[in-house]
Amino acid sequence: MTTSPDHFPGDIETLRAALAEANAARAAAEAAREAAEAELALARARAAGAEAVIQQLKLTIAKYKREKYGQSAERARQLDQLELELEELEATATEDELAAEVAALKAGSIPVKSFERKKPVRAPLPAHLPRERVVVPAPCSCPQCGGKLAKLGEDITETLEVIPRQWKVIQTVREKFSCRACEKITQPPAPFHPIARGRAGASLLAMVLYGKYGNHLPLNRQSEGFAREGIDLDVSTLADWVGACTATLAPLVALIRAHVFAAARLHGDDTTVPVLAKMRTTTGRLWTYVRDDRPFGGESPPAAIFYYSPDRGGTHPGQHLASYAGILQADAYGGYADLYKPARKPGPITEAACWSHGRRKFFVLADIAKTAAARSEKKHASWAPMAHETVRRIDLIFDAERQINGLAADKRLELRRVHVAPLVTELEAWMRAERARLSRHSDVAKAMDYMLTRWVAFTRFLDDGRICLTNNAAERALRCIAVGRRNWTFCGSDRGGERAAAIYTMIATAKLNDIDPEAWIADVLRRINDHPASRLNELLPWNWKNHPVKVAA
Repeated sequence: MTTSPDHFPGDIETLRAALAEANAARAAAEAAREAAEAELALARARAAGAEAVIQQLKLTIAKYKREKYGQSAERARQLDQLELELEELEATATEDELAAEVAALKAGSIPVKSFERKKPVRAPLPAHLPRERVVVPAPCSCPQCGGKLAKLGEDITETLEVIPRQWKVIQTVREKFSCRACEKITQPPAPFHPIARGRAGASLLAMVLYGKYGNHLPLNRQSEGFAREGIDLDVSTLADWVGACTATLAPLVALIRAHVFAAARLHGDDTTVPVLAKMRTTTGRLWTYVRDDRPFGGESPPAAIFYYSPDRGGTHPGQHLASYAGILQADAYGGYADLYKPARKPGPITEAACWSHGRRKFFVLADIAKTAAARSEKKHASWAPMAHETVRRIDLIFDAERQINGLAADKRLELRRVHVAPLVTELEAWMRAERARLSRHSDVAKAMDYMLTRWVAFTRFLDDGRICLTNNAAERALRCIAVGRRNWTFCGSDRGGERAAAIYTMIATAKLNDIDPEAWIADVLRRINDHPASRLNELLPWNWKNHPVKVAA
């Protein structure tokens, strides 16, 4: 209803009706505006939510791509890839250098001093190797005037050469004698063999064992290599030898296990192992527990024990550590939870978290953000500064910790309280303040929660000088398995996994003590059957009397 000022209704009721109509129209308009604003806000919220989901999906895809195609740890590239690149570059550079020299000689051009590649100074060849002297004949008289020559000295060039592997058959002869007086026959007793009914010597058995588990050569490949050398050893024979050696070495594995679990602190970890099943492969697990007291100045020798299980159930570490009640450095695997309960018998295990695991979560986010920034995907960079800052602060703690590695536990603890504890306190305060501003769905928040919810376990190293900052000792022990999976592909059975665990125990423990595993295993196989059981500990790597050789891990 529209009314001009000159024609207002004269009665009050009509005015009231007009006012009510105007108020109703105004209210309807206000309601429509509010509804439009609400709908707009809802649409914006939906758009923001969709954008958040999109970014989360992008981040998840980036993580999966990184897991599949990217590096497996905090290195720029995997170690083996770098080594392969270096190998190829060195070979290419040398090949090109020699080709240029040959081309210059053929052209007969004037030699021009070219750029020379700086090569590392060559170390002398091993002194323990035998030397074969080959003298280049000298002229009997001077080539210029025919005069008599007098020796001034000599120049020696050493060349490293190899003699192909030689096979031999050792005949052990036991002569029989008859007494002329009583006619009794006398013959020396038969010597012990490394394995029952075996025709293989200790060195051959050790070579097969280390080839399979140390050099990751499956038995079929070893059999083919032997055949090329004229030795017919089929896979079933080699497999029989492996099983017999595992049984023979079992007492020594038991001694290593007892030594490991006598430690006050252990490192624990596990890795996957494909296991052959009917028409498919299943995923088993190899677990390791490492004793290494060297970081806190301990004098006990290092050792590692391995176990196999068909799955990753929490009952397995419970069985492995049933009699242990010390410190366990491990990741946040839920299967360890029962070990930390106060009511556990023979006592609770003390949890010590791994800072490398905590740092890795932030490093992955920072690395993904760096890759996204290189591709000009700016939306990935919103959480990047926080991830980078966390990595930087944790690295400061690592730098301070490196300075005290190897010191006695009490000295280590004293220096930690002075140099490391303030850095940890600052990190905690910063992380809690930043976490309060983040959504619980943020990946940075999840990475922070991983550490903050376990902060007592992460900071326990500040109260005990024996505890390390990381669980890297266990991860290093498992590295040989991860590298070998590409070659042997899978274990043939659960029993095969158990045999692998036993031999990996021997090899890893030898390497931890800077002992050549193959030489040690050969000597043990040669001696163990006629060695007194009460003195079996003499055969352990740290008591071995042979000449130790520095071995790369």
